[in-house]
Amino acid sequence: MKRQLILEDGTVFIGNGFGSETDKIGEVVFNTGMTGYQEILSDPSYCGQIVTLTYPLIGNYGINRDDFESIYPAISGFIVKEVCDHPSNFRSEFSLDEYFKTKSIPGISGIDTRKLTRIIRTFGTLRGAICSMEVNVTDMINQLKGLTLPTDQVKQVSTKSSYPSPGRGQRVVLVDYGMKHGILRELNNRDCDVIVVPYNVTAEEVLQLRPDGIMLSNGPGDPKDVPEAIDMIKGILGKVPLFGICLGHQLFALACGANTEKMKFGHRGSNHPVKHLVTGKIAITSQNHGYTVNEASLVKTGLEVTHIALNDGSVEGLRHKEYPAFTVQYHPEASPGPEDANNLFNEFIEMIDSFKKEGEKVCQNA
Repeated sequence: MKRQLILEDGTVFIGNGFGSETDKIGEVVFNTGMTGYQEILSDPSYCGQIVTLTYPLIGNYGINRDDFESIYPAISGFIVKEVCDHPSNFRSEFSLDEYFKTKSIPGISGIDTRKLTRIIRTFGTLRGAICSMEVNVTDMINQLKGLTLPTDQVKQVSTKSSYPSPGRGQRVVLVDYGMKHGILRELNNRDCDVIVVPYNVTAEEVLQLRPDGIMLSNGPGDPKDVPEAIDMIKGILGKVPLFGICLGHQLFALACGANTEKMKFGHRGSNHPVKHLVTGKIAITSQNHGYTVNEASLVKTGLEVTHIALNDGSVEGLRHKEYPAFTVQYHPEASPGPEDANNLFNEFIEMIDSFKKEGEKVCQNA
């Protein structure tokens, strides 16, 4: 079944459809990971986006029940060079085609993904549509040019109500802006008593849960579209140790008075080198973001840069000079990708322990 990918700049690719036969519109981005397509397609941070995978063969190990990063995939579409119709892996339960049919996600294969990636790298992310051959190209291009992309992605993917993931260790309130399951899994592995809360939780509601620490999750879209989160972070800063990842990192920066800006084509992949400025160590990291913190805007915010991206020098980590709070732009839980930065979860627990001890000393000396 022939289908077409139409971009707002007028470029048209003709390929073979797989998955759902629905027509979908979204922001077209690319991911450079060689493996981990199941984690990528189920990452809530891709909400509303059509994801291009630069690795040429996708679907060869199928879809299994264990590697999802969310229950309900939020992507709008999938673009690959070649899709495997007959996966071979002992864990495989579905082919990519079968899974996408059940989730109403359209895919397109057989197009020049190298050319598409070069277009995005040259002109930036573009609006696009995966659609049937019956759709008029000129009409669709005009529609894409006038399209306003949604700004409520976090609301779409965040949990609607709070729920616990019990443990006997530190109590961590995990704010779900589009949380990957990998973050929750890492906290559970450290026996944290986790309470997952919605994106629009207030500072008062968080503090009523008596947390030992606050985790700000990843999520989709522009951080400036989530003003509720910025207000909440301002209300808890300095009262409870805080660790933020990806969107959580950007929201933390905004709450402290810094600024964020949209990147040309973002960082999406599993091989991004990041340098820790204090130790000089390099970690290969998993990343998925289209916005970044403006380094010049950090002046007089109380924040200092802890990590930078070696590819483009962008800000990859922040620490508050006065309060127990640090964040990173990349994904220390990986899923998919290398686990070079997994120790950051241990640092978070250590920060909670230190904060408690300092509080106990103050009480003893009072």
